[in-house]
Amino acid sequence: MDFGLVLQTDPPASAVVGLMRRAERNGFRYGWTFDSAVLWQEPFVVYSQILEHTREMHVGPMVTNPGTRAWEVTASAFATLNDMFGNRTVCGIGRGDSAMRVAGRRPDTLARLGEAIDVIRDLAEGREAVVDGNPIRIPWVRDGRLPVWMAAYGPKALALAGQKADGFILQLADPYLTEWMVRAVREAAADAGRDPEAITICVAAPAYVGDDLGHARDQCRWFGGMVGNHVADLVSRYGEHSAMVPEALTAYIKERQGYDYSHHGRAGNPSTDFVPDEIVDRFCLLGPPSAHIERLRALRELGVDQFAVYNMHDAQEATIDAYGEEVIPALGR
Repeated sequence: MDFGLVLQTDPPASAVVGLMRRAERNGFRYGWTFDSAVLWQEPFVVYSQILEHTREMHVGPMVTNPGTRAWEVTASAFATLNDMFGNRTVCGIGRGDSAMRVAGRRPDTLARLGEAIDVIRDLAEGREAVVDGNPIRIPWVRDGRLPVWMAAYGPKALALAGQKADGFILQLADPYLTEWMVRAVREAAADAGRDPEAITICVAAPAYVGDDLGHARDQCRWFGGMVGNHVADLVSRYGEHSAMVPEALTAYIKERQGYDYSHHGRAGNPSTDFVPDEIVDRFCLLGPPSAHIERLRALRELGVDQFAVYNMHDAQEATIDAYGEEVIPALGR
């Protein structure tokens, strides 16, 4: 199993780079960041510094979207980083949540997302693609490589990930839901004539190592609120008790009363007081290293290739070090 570290690009950028360097020393192979231009600093600028100050770490957004940048700009940014540092980027992409909604826009449609996946990958790898009806190609790309991993929860999005993406990002670490969603992605891939096993499976969730479960839950409760934004979209589309979406995912948002993006992805987010302890325990990894190892072994048995640690809490360095000392040696490659 591979391991990734997920951060927000809060200033100073040097602190983000320092945590990524620490992560690589501890065996993490991937460095991810949020991508929301208003809330945080521009990630592609920060990626250049992470790549400069690490040796082998792969970097990318978790996740970008088709709406905040022109697709050829996104492709060129990835291609430039790959040209400078070797093919060490990954494009995590989804419909858009904070990046779109903070700017007053709605998340993109799945049709537009599917088109963007093809165009961004083709352009970044040097092939011609059609953008707004015009065929274009980035002429200076040589031997480019850009895996595109798609984040998804709902049935149509899971199908699209199986049809088009090189990897699937699931932002929660509940084994039951992981099994359900990985199966949906792989079935869609098989139906599309693709090799289901060729799709990389990445589970991303907060991890907090320690014995004080009450404190760990409070530090990670924000995650249930963030996932709840996507779940609320699913409930509005499919209803509260649809057979197309597991109730194990949707039931907990009944008491949700909106969301304030000024606290997005941060410990102590007041918009997440509706999230019960049971959801925090299911969606996140909490407790001593042995508890993390046990959950990760179960996820690996379900086909998970990478666990990406959301590291937005008060024990960032301690979590990185604990994973490097005990968790990664038990599960890493």
